[in-house]
Amino acid sequence: MRPEMTATLWSRTEPSPQQREKLRAFLDQRYGPTALEWVRDEGLKGGFRLQVGEDIYDWSLEGRLRQFQEKLRDLNPGREGIIPLIRETIETWDPAAAPQETGTVLTVGDEIATVSALKNVRYGEILLFPGGIKGMVQDLRRESVGCVLFGSSQEIRAGDTVRRSGKTAGMPVGDAFLGRVVDALGQPIDGKGDIRASDYRPIEAPAPGILDRQPVDTPMETGLLAVDAMFPIGRGQRELIIGDRQTGKTAIALDTILNQKGKGVLCVYVAIGQKSSSVAQLVGNLFRRGAMDYTVVVNAPASAPASLQYIAPYAATALGEHFMYQGKDVLIVYDDLSKHAIAYRALSLLLERSPGREAYPGDVFYLHSRLLERSAHLSDALGGGSMTALPIVETQAGDVSAYIPTNVISITDGQLFLESGLFFSGQRPAVNVGLSVSRVGGDAQTKAMKSSAGALRLDLAQYREMEVFTQFSSDLDDVTKRQLTYGQGLMRLLRQPQYHPLSQHRQVITLTAALSHLLQDIPAKEMKDAQMALLAFAEAQDPALCQRIDETGKLPPEDKEAILALTRRFLAERKAGA
Repeated sequence: MRPEMTATLWSRTEPSPQQREKLRAFLDQRYGPTALEWVRDEGLKGGFRLQVGEDIYDWSLEGRLRQFQEKLRDLNPGREGIIPLIRETIETWDPAAAPQETGTVLTVGDEIATVSALKNVRYGEILLFPGGIKGMVQDLRRESVGCVLFGSSQEIRAGDTVRRSGKTAGMPVGDAFLGRVVDALGQPIDGKGDIRASDYRPIEAPAPGILDRQPVDTPMETGLLAVDAMFPIGRGQRELIIGDRQTGKTAIALDTILNQKGKGVLCVYVAIGQKSSSVAQLVGNLFRRGAMDYTVVVNAPASAPASLQYIAPYAATALGEHFMYQGKDVLIVYDDLSKHAIAYRALSLLLERSPGREAYPGDVFYLHSRLLERSAHLSDALGGGSMTALPIVETQAGDVSAYIPTNVISITDGQLFLESGLFFSGQRPAVNVGLSVSRVGGDAQTKAMKSSAGALRLDLAQYREMEVFTQFSSDLDDVTKRQLTYGQGLMRLLRQPQYHPLSQHRQVITLTAALSHLLQDIPAKEMKDAQMALLAFAEAQDPALCQRIDETGKLPPEDKEAILALTRRFLAERKAGA
C-alpha cells in the first residue's frame, strides 16, 4: 500500500465534523489514505485553503476572486462585445477544482528568479508572481527552475509564492494593431488607447514544413535600384542586411516599407535594443509618409529588460503569422539581431549557463534559426500568404566571420553587405556588389526587370577591378577611359536618396537607357539630375508605356525600343537646350 499522506487545511474557523468527512472522502478518492491537519489562519476572510504535498486547492474568497479575474482576462470580446461574455462567464463559472501547483522563490535579482518545487512545469511556461508580474521558464533543473521576469524584480522577495499558469507566452494579434506601436507583450505604448485583439497566438510556433510551402516567385520590391536590379528579394525570402554601425542598414529596411504602399503588403518593424528617440523618429517618418496605415511597430528599447528584448522578435513574428495565415503578404524587419543575441547572452549568463565562443551559449544558433525559419511562402492549400524577413546584423570593422554574422548568414537566403568605405564616399545605399548575394535571384524579378538589368552586375565588377588596376597609372588609352567613365556613371545611377524609392517603370527605364550606353557621355556629377529629368520626360511623353510596365511586369522588344527612342529624344533636346 501507498504510505499515508498528510493534508493541511487552513481556515479561519475549525471545520465541522460533516465538513471533515467530506474533505476526507475527497482526499481518499484522489490520493488514497490521507491524514487531515487543521491550522487556524486569521488572514483568510472566507473559505479555506487545502494543501496535499505540492498540490494546493485554493477555495478561499481571495483565491476564488483571483480565479475569476484570470478567467475574465482570457476573454476575447471580438465583435460581440465584452458584456455578453462577462454574463456568460458569471453564469457558467465554477471555482477551479483542479489543484494549483505552486513554488517558492529561492533567489531573485537582475530580472531573473530561481523557483523551487515546480516538478511539472514546462519550458517556456508562464509563471505568476506576486504583484501581477509574469515570468517565463527558461532553465529546467532537478530541484529548481530558472525564470526570466517580464517586469521589475524589485517587487519580488525570496520566499514569495509562485503559481503555474499552464500557458506558454503569447501575443494578442489582430487587424487593430495596424498603425500602432506596442511593446513585446502587445501592450500599446503610443498613447492612443487600448487595442482590441481578435486572437491570441503563442510567440513560439513551429515553422511551416516543406509540404506547406511553395517556391518564392513573387518580387518584394524595395524601390532601391541597386537591390532590385542585382539582388532581388522575393515574397517569403529571408534576406540579411549586414554591415558596420551607421552604414544605412535601417534606411534600406525603411525604404522597403515605404515602397509597399498600395501593394497590399503589411509590414511589421521590431526594434530591439534601440534608443527610444531613434524609434520615435522612425515612427514619425512612417506617419508623415502614410506608411503606418499598413505597419505595426514592436519596440523593446535599450531601457527595457533583457527578457523583453529577447521575446520581442518572436512576439512580432506571431503578429506577422496572424496575417500570413489569413493569406496576406507580410514584410517583417528585425532591427537588429545582434542586440537580440546580446540580450540572450545576458540572460544565459545570469541563468548560469556555460559561455561558449565569444561568451555566447551554444544554442544561440537555434535562437535565430527557429525565428527566421517561420518566414515562408505558404502553399495555396494554406491560403498562399507569405512572410518576408529582413534581419539586420551589425558587424565590427566589417568582420563577417564573427560568430553571430556567420550564424545568420547560414540561415538566410542571401545578404546585402553594406561597406563603410562606399558609404562615406557618398555611394548610398552602400551595397558591396562582390559580397552581396540573393540565393533566389531572377526568380524574384519581373520579366521587365530581369530583361533591363542584363549585365549590370558584371559591368560593375569589371569597373571595380579596372578602377583598382588603373589607380596607379596616369597614362590610359581611350578605351580604358571610356570604360571607367561608363562604370562611374553606373555607380552614380545607383545612388539614391533616402525616402525616395523608385517604382518599377522608373527602374526599368533607367537600366535600359544606361546599359545601352546612351547616357555614357553625361558627366558623372550631372548623372542623377539627368536621370530624374529623363524619367519625368518619359512619364510625360508616354504615360501608357510606364503604366504598362508597372501593371504587366513585362518588357517586350517594342517597349524596349520605345524607351531607347525616348532616351535619344531626351538627349537631343538636352543637348540643344544646353
